[in-house]
Amino acid sequence: MKPLAHARGSVKIELMAAPLSVVILAAGLGTRMKSRKAKVLHRVGGMCLLEHVVEAALGLTAADQIVAVIGHQAEDVKQELAPRGIRFQLQTEQHGTGHALLQCAGMRGLESGRVMVLYGDSPLLRSTTLAALLGAHEATGPAATLVTTVLEDARGYGRIIMDSDGSVAAIVEEKAATAEQKKIREINSGLYVFEAAQLWHRLATLPPNPASGEVYLTDMAEALRRDGLRVLPFRAEDPTEILGINNRVELAEVDQILRLRKCRELMLAGVTIEKPETVVIDRQVQVGLDTVIEPFTRLLGRTKIGEDCRVHSFSVLEDATLEDKAAVGPFARLRPGAYLETGAHMGNFVELKKTRLGAGSKAMHLTYLGDSTIGSKVNIGAGTITCNYDGKGKYPTKIGSGAFVGSHSTLVAPVEVGEGSYIAAGSVVTEAVPPDALAIARSHQTNKEGWASKRRAKK
Repeated sequence: MKPLAHARGSVKIELMAAPLSVVILAAGLGTRMKSRKAKVLHRVGGMCLLEHVVEAALGLTAADQIVAVIGHQAEDVKQELAPRGIRFQLQTEQHGTGHALLQCAGMRGLESGRVMVLYGDSPLLRSTTLAALLGAHEATGPAATLVTTVLEDARGYGRIIMDSDGSVAAIVEEKAATAEQKKIREINSGLYVFEAAQLWHRLATLPPNPASGEVYLTDMAEALRRDGLRVLPFRAEDPTEILGINNRVELAEVDQILRLRKCRELMLAGVTIEKPETVVIDRQVQVGLDTVIEPFTRLLGRTKIGEDCRVHSFSVLEDATLEDKAAVGPFARLRPGAYLETGAHMGNFVELKKTRLGAGSKAMHLTYLGDSTIGSKVNIGAGTITCNYDGKGKYPTKIGSGAFVGSHSTLVAPVEVGEGSYIAAGSVVTEAVPPDALAIARSHQTNKEGWASKRRAKK
């Protein structure tokens, strides 16, 4: 629990705020996805659906703990979210949203305070919205606060039935709604904050739905009202935030929203993005001031780009790092572990994997550099390859500062090229090159004069 400071005269009193537990319901299969993979493991914006929701919850500083209720492919979900440090609760059989939340009854820390309930397929949620929801709940003191929103077309959603005092009287699913109730445009999002003291014993006694046999969390609104307790609405300003995902079409739509949201965030922070509708930038990518991102680029994973960089069109960067004033592309590929130091340049059709390209170094054309450490101010000629794999293991290549590697050179790892040395074009280097040496590793040219004319004469 977190202390709240209050002053009474000259005496400072510290009270303990009610603990907050965030429970994310993420156990379902998601049959409408038509996939062998659990729905919450599908990816948008560079992360799985559940991770987006966890990220929003982690941004809620008031949260004391986060619990994900998981079921289908539980071990895979645990593995995906393990770095986040959250708790997991298993729902072995899925019998509705109320039954899912009930799996957390009796868990340490959830028996008191407040319980915020989220869904694992709502990746557009923002931490600021969750903080506003909690603030509204704390300010009004109801038994529960329910997130609602107003839609132009509310078909398919549960409708909010309001009482005359402004509280929620009930939530009516569309299939059970009357013609008059279907005209209501305020809908249920499924996101709640409950007072734990009013939640668990009522949840345990909710009757299953007669048609499906499942226990629905939406029935808690009416159960609390019957006991004279208030359920208040909290209207979300941005309806897209509460969008859940049920199929691949909605997956693509939400991914597009996340991508454009990320572009807007970066542009407002001082990044130039040319034609942002064409680029793909994952949520956790970082980009520095005055960097330019050209059309049709992909910045993936935890890629980090410094200031005054340029990423030319059709380049793909995944878990890569660019220091200030670096440039890549067009048509460049940086695989995980690629690192460009200040002012380093790599050009068209150049690929790096687990390679560090030193400050001011250049690899501008048609080159593959893998498992390599390259010093500063090195020139890598067109068509150069580091042969880092022998079919069983990977081996390193080291190129010292100031070296010049001629075009169409092949460096067979493990090998080291000394500082200031030169490698002649077309060489196959299998042995170490001393500093300031010239390495020539190619057969001598032989000219047979008249050979071509004699061959033509025979034809």
